[in-house]
Amino acid sequence: MTGSNGSPEGFRERVAQGVLVADGAMGTVLHAAGNPLERALPELNLSDPDQVQRIHDSYLATGVELIQTNTFGASRLRLEVHGLGDRTAEINMAGVRVARAAVSAAGRPVFVAGSVAPAVTLQQRRRVAPADREAAVREQVAALVAAGVDVLVLETFGYLDELVEAAGVAVATGVPVMAQATFAADGRTLGGDTPHEVCAALADLPVAALGTNCTLGPQGVLAVVQELRSHTDLPMSALPNAGLPRRTSGPRFSYDVDAHYFARYAQLLVAAGVSVVGGCCGTTPAHLDAVVRAIARTVPGVASRRAAAVAEPTAAGAAAERSGPGFDVLAEIQAPQAGHVAEALTQAEAVQALGVNRVWVPAGDGPRAQLNPVNLAVHLQNQLDVEALASVTTWDRTIMALQADLLGAHALGVRRVVCETGSPPLLGDYPHVDGVWDVDSIGLVELLAGLNDGRDCNGLRLAGKTAFEIGARVAPGSHDLHAEAARALRKVEAGAQFLITRPVYDFDSLQRLRDVLGEPAPLLVSVRPLRSFAEAEYLAHEVPDTAVPAATLVALDRADSGRDGAAGGGAARAGVELAAELVRAARTFAAGVVLALPSDAEAAAELLAAARGD
Repeated sequence: MTGSNGSPEGFRERVAQGVLVADGAMGTVLHAAGNPLERALPELNLSDPDQVQRIHDSYLATGVELIQTNTFGASRLRLEVHGLGDRTAEINMAGVRVARAAVSAAGRPVFVAGSVAPAVTLQQRRRVAPADREAAVREQVAALVAAGVDVLVLETFGYLDELVEAAGVAVATGVPVMAQATFAADGRTLGGDTPHEVCAALADLPVAALGTNCTLGPQGVLAVVQELRSHTDLPMSALPNAGLPRRTSGPRFSYDVDAHYFARYAQLLVAAGVSVVGGCCGTTPAHLDAVVRAIARTVPGVASRRAAAVAEPTAAGAAAERSGPGFDVLAEIQAPQAGHVAEALTQAEAVQALGVNRVWVPAGDGPRAQLNPVNLAVHLQNQLDVEALASVTTWDRTIMALQADLLGAHALGVRRVVCETGSPPLLGDYPHVDGVWDVDSIGLVELLAGLNDGRDCNGLRLAGKTAFEIGARVAPGSHDLHAEAARALRKVEAGAQFLITRPVYDFDSLQRLRDVLGEPAPLLVSVRPLRSFAEAEYLAHEVPDTAVPAATLVALDRADSGRDGAAGGGAARAGVELAAELVRAARTFAAGVVLALPSDAEAAAELLAAARGD
């Protein structure tokens, strides 16, 4: 590898020796971290290189031997759509620099592959001349080669003429080239070409490997690979998607193929003659970790490379990760509506400035599109280096989709998860009629406990184990506290390691909960200061399982009305005082608190002082 043996032929030599495992998706992982797919993701090489490197690091930690630069779509013609055409060379060279930094940190030989997509989008193809496409590829390839890539990867080419153009430009540089077409479900490229025709068109070009990536999941890619093998003797590559995408609320997509299934097909791809196996859209470090483990069981040499890359934590180290000092203090960060991620980031920055480095992203409600709590948690961890606890709801999610999302969240660093059943938003005359639940919160706890034990939702053994800290909700204000306590105990028996309350507004309800429930698991108390008498009255009368004491209603009414000498409109101040009193009382038996801190810095500091026992 360049930088290891100094030879540009290192890639050719390596694929001749046996199976090489490449990394997985970059774009969809960045998307899961809160970046819209509509933006120019390669620009993150300049504006947020640390986020890109963290993804490289995550893949390298699994033992892969090839990582691809975050330069897919980084041609001038594509970047010009975002006003970034003049920064084409800068963006591509930065992509190589970030990847090299990750390899250097890994401390072992790894190929850095320059990712080159078709120079134009499907919409641009109709109006851009072939000569202009070729010039755009030449500019991007020149930047990648100048920055020192070991191999050029031409990926997701749906039109054979564009793949041949790009391959001709790339091989002229002398850097090894891996040429990949993408095929539809009918076994043909988007342009209608068969695997045979693809092989024939590239036969006279000295590419180092030929293969396919994207569009299809593992099964479809296997069928294409089998057809390609019958028409070429070249080393082959295969990087399937994690199945087909499924659109969720807002402009977001999820992929449902689990890591065990993906890894099993990686073995079948290798058996079919593939020399380079990896993943494309929807795949995560969890998928590639499973692939490396699976290949290691059947291909000599992979196991030793993985052992060199992955250091298992010691028992003492794992315990240090799980333990925390004394009373746990978290700040609540609500998942914003789509398009308002910056507001959540600003709120988290303000909380961090107050000395709180743990945040909780609860499940949202309402009929408007909101950012998924797990996605926001990943985004906050990446941007601010805070520890984020995320809620996961089971409403309208299959267990396979939940499993895939949780494995991806774990790969991206989310460790603390609160399980909730959730409910659909009120959209019509008959609320909740469209509610769909494959499992409820107890089933979700069981799923997470199984993943921690190395088992998937079907009880099949996974290649590795997760390390989630599993939380569940409990409502101290429930109208049937005995039934609520019994359900909480079922959650603990299923594997919940801590409980977090619904918002609490009086200490008596906490006392009653503990009297009935006991102490089966650490309890985090959720506290939201009341802001007005109207809000308190609404909660007391219209929100199920919420208890607001009569004394609190009276105090807020007086503060709002200005009676008894109180200044009119002073309910917010009274609400903070009541909340601080509740937090101080909670310190006597709870493991911690989750605070919805007000925007007023003085009020927020008062609540935090109560939480810290100052």
